[in-house]
Parts: sequence; C-alpha cells; structure tokens
Amino acid sequence: MNNSSILIQLFSSPPAWATITAAAFLIPTLALSMYLLFEHLSAYKNPEEQKFLIGVILMVPCYSIESFVSLVNPSISVDCEILRDCYESFAMYCFGRYLVACLGGEERTIQFMERQARISVKTPLLQHSSDKGTVKHPFPINYFLKPWKLGPHFYQIVKFGIVQYMIIKAFTAILAVILEAFGVYCEGEFKPACGYPYMAVVLNFSQSWALYCLVQFYTVTKDKLAHIKPLAKFLTFKSIVFLTWWQGVAIALLCTFGLFKSPIAQGLQFKSSVQDFIICIEMGIASIVHLYVFPAKPYKLMGDRLPGSVSVLGDYSADCPLDPDEIRDSERPTKLRLPTPDVDTKSGMTIRESVRDVVIGGGGYIVKDVKFTVHQAVEPVEKGITKFNEKLHRISENIKKHDKDGRRTKDDSCITSSSPARRVIRGIDDPLLIGSVSDSGMSRGKKHRQKSGYTSAESGGESSSDQSFGGYQIRGRRWVTKE
Repeated sequence: MNNSSILIQLFSSPPAWATITAAAFLIPTLALSMYLLFEHLSAYKNPEEQKFLIGVILMVPCYSIESFVSLVNPSISVDCEILRDCYESFAMYCFGRYLVACLGGEERTIQFMERQARISVKTPLLQHSSDKGTVKHPFPINYFLKPWKLGPHFYQIVKFGIVQYMIIKAFTAILAVILEAFGVYCEGEFKPACGYPYMAVVLNFSQSWALYCLVQFYTVTKDKLAHIKPLAKFLTFKSIVFLTWWQGVAIALLCTFGLFKSPIAQGLQFKSSVQDFIICIEMGIASIVHLYVFPAKPYKLMGDRLPGSVSVLGDYSADCPLDPDEIRDSERPTKLRLPTPDVDTKSGMTIRESVRDVVIGGGGYIVKDVKFTVHQAVEPVEKGITKFNEKLHRISENIKKHDKDGRRTKDDSCITSSSPARRVIRGIDDPLLIGSVSDSGMSRGKKHRQKSGYTSAESGGESSSDQSFGGYQIRGRRWVTKE
C-alpha cells in the first residue's frame, strides 16, 4: 500500500447512504444482542454452558461495531478487520466448548464416545454403523488421513483443531499489524511482495481444518445433543464464521481482477468498505436469528420448582376413588425429610457475579486449552529433535570406534613388520604326532639319528639339535622356517 492510497483513505469517507444504512442495521443489532445477553446473565444458572454461550452471542455485536467503525474510517480498516478475525476464532472456540458443556463436560464426552465405539462394534453387519467405532473422512481427505477412532484420541484431535485456529489467528493478527506498519501487508492485494496472500492461505487452511473438526464432532454427537436442537445452532454459527471470511476473500479476488463493478462497489471505493457494509447488514439479520437459536428461556426455567409439601391424597380428583393402600402408606411416618425450598431465595447469580464468572472462569478454560494445544504441537517436535540427536550420537560413536579400530590395526601391523613371528611346523619326529614316547622309542630314535649321520661332518659341522634342510631349519624336534 503506497502513500497515495493511505492519504486517500485518511481524507475520504463513504457515501452518506452507506453510513445511514449501516447505522440503521447497527442500532437494532446492538439492542437485540444486549437484550439477549442480559437475559442470559440474569438467568445464569448453568455456568458451564452459559459462559461459552455468551461468548458466541457477543460475536454479532462485535462484528457489527467493528465493521461500522471500519466503514466510517477506512484508514483503520486493517486494525478493525484483525480484531474482528481474532474474535471470530475465539467465538469458534466458545461454540466448541459450549457443545462439550452440553454433553456434561470433557470426561462425560469421552465416555459417550467410548460407548458409541463399543455399540458400533456390536452392531450387526447389515445395519448402519460408524465403521466399527471410527469416523471416516470424505473424499479427498480419506486419501491423506486414516479413520479416527472414537474416544480420547478423537476428542483430542477435535480440541486441537479448534484451539489451533485461535492461536494461529492471534499470531497472524500480530504479524499483520507489524507488516502494516512497514507498509508490506497490502490488505486484499494478491501480490508476491505483499504479506496478505500468504497469510490468507495459512488462515484459510487453519480455519477450514477447525470447521472440519467441528463438523465431525457435531456428526458424532448430534443425537446426544438433540435436546438443544444443535443443527440450527451449528448452521447459524457456521454461516457467520465461514461466509463472512470467504466473502471477504471473494470480494478481494473480484476487485483484483476487475470483475466487481457494481454501483455499490464503485460508490464505496474500497474493498474493505464493501465487506464492512455487507457485514453490517448480515449482523442485523443474525441478531434476530440468535433470539430464537440461543434463547435464555430454558435457563430461566432451570431449577425453578413450585414450593409445597409432598402429598399422595392431593393428587386425586374429587370423583376419583381413593386407594386404601396409598391411604395406609400416607399415614406412615416419613423416613426421609426433604428440605422445603425457600420462596424468598433467588436462584442463580447476580449479573455482577455472572460477568465475573464469564471472564475469570472462561479465561481459565482458555489458558488450560491453549497449554494443551501448545504441548500437543511441541511434543512431536521435541521427540523428533531427541531422535535426531540420538542418531547423531550413534553416528559419532561409530566414527570414533572405527577410528580407534583403524589406529589399533595400524599399530599391530607395525609390530608385525618389525619382528615377524616364526612359523612352527611340526616334523615327522614330533612326539605329539607319533604319540607317546617310551624309553625304548627314545633309544631307537637315538640309534637311528646316529646311523643317519645327523652329527657327521658332512652336515656342515652343525649340531644334531640345529640342522637345516631345504628352506627349513631343524631345532630339536621341531621345524621352523629360516629367517
């Protein structure tokens, strides 16, 4: 983004009709969203569910406010879009956590998946089952991923897939601010020298993977979540997250190739202004839908019971005959005395306590899940580095051993060449070859040597114990080679 475009954004403003239309949708959006929010805070009786449900509800007013501010002041459109996208990832995390809370928490969710896996194994072959307790992937993902087995492993994959989008979104938001400060972010421009196209690819993959994990989780748990009507909630949330992001990418592509030439686009001048104007309208519709999809009435009725005493006879009408057995049972003294609810006591929390639980309690879950996700991402890297170091250590040890053996062989060869060892060849008169030697044998050997002339002068004056024949030298009763 060059300096001229920045100056244009600073001193330009959207048309009056665009501002008035966006404000007309903004005001009812905020009113309806705040009404629904305070309804939940006043009926805050199920904190495990409502703390994350409130995070999903706040998505609509946050989108609407940020889009309107960006529309009125295009110079800060990048900052507003970054904040909007960050809250989008947080809302996706809250929606996933809300579904887990509706199932009873993480432990019960995992237990439910394990039961589903056991039931699937016992299902007859002619009936439909989830492929013996596994989650199969659609085409073409099935060529890259193996089926997921229901249980703790599947839950960890879904949890990692949702939380990783929140972490990557926050990281890319910080990176986008830095790149925008140096003028190389270029929002909506697909140029090699800009950072926007590369970050768009990473975010698209991360968001698609998070939504895919969420869809698989919904597919497995939709029957268990039937009491909250999960399909309407899922479609509403998915339409806000998925459509707003992809419509922004589509608008950027159409403007880049010069295909977006509608009067509205020409009047708004900027790609970001077109996106902001459309989001303001969409959030007005979403605020109405949220009233019916995420109502607070079920939580208002939760825990409210009419005070009164337990009575058996009072259940009968005037024309109905009384049962003698129940009359006799009613006259017995009760063994268990139930506490009578206090009419003056208000159930639930105050709005201040509810807000504190949403912020502090929800923040604790986020920190724990972020730690888990980072650990899951870092653990394979640590194992890989450890294996690589062990391999390098084995290679270095082998090299040292080879060098040591080479030096030892060289030293042994030097010793052998300097003083060659004599080869001992056993002769025919070796007592080890001819067996035991007796006294008569020794005398016969002496006579034989005297007759053979071993000690005569013809042998060159050598003694009987040191004579040579051919290439050998006789010393005593053994033959050795001559040096």
